[in-house]
Amino acid sequence: VPDMLAQNSGASKRQQELDKWHQEMEEFRARSEQRREMSELTDSIAGVQAAAAVQNRDFVLEADQVTFKNGNTVFVNSSTTFISVKGNRAVVQISPSNFASGPNGVGGVTVDGSISGMQRMVDKKGNTTISFNVMGIGINAQIEIYMTPGTNRASATIYPNFNSNTIWLQGNIVPYENSNVIEGATL
Repeated sequence: VPDMLAQNSGASKRQQELDKWHQEMEEFRARSEQRREMSELTDSIAGVQAAAAVQNRDFVLEADQVTFKNGNTVFVNSSTTFISVKGNRAVVQISPSNFASGPNGVGGVTVDGSISGMQRMVDKKGNTTISFNVMGIGINAQIEIYMTPGTNRASATIYPNFNSNTIWLQGNIVPYENSNVIEGATL
């Protein structure tokens, strides 16, 4: 009889541990679902803010990744690599190095110029393409920015008009006033 009681108590303990594990998993799933919903809401709000900033010509694409013509990709500091648009002025700053100072003082090159021919197109799926030309001292290029709906994530392509050194950027679009970029000295 004592052996049967020990077996029943062991089985009961295992069942209690299993029930506790099931309860903890349910709580974990509920927390994960809340976090996912909160993340989606945050992305959605950031997307709405980015779309409004683009519409108002008052935004910054803070890049965290740069791909060069030869295919080399580098991860960069988003406060020193960016495309900013404020009204009819654009600044393009590429700073692929955190170690070496460049002509701009922050590890790269900064050029600014006037915007012309800005167009904004939205396809059936809600993807937005913004294209414009920038002309100034040190820059004469066409820039295309691609945004997906519901998020502030974007990619940009910079097509220089006098050479084929195309550059691709990946990053987040934020309203100009919310940006944390550090603008270096322009050429």
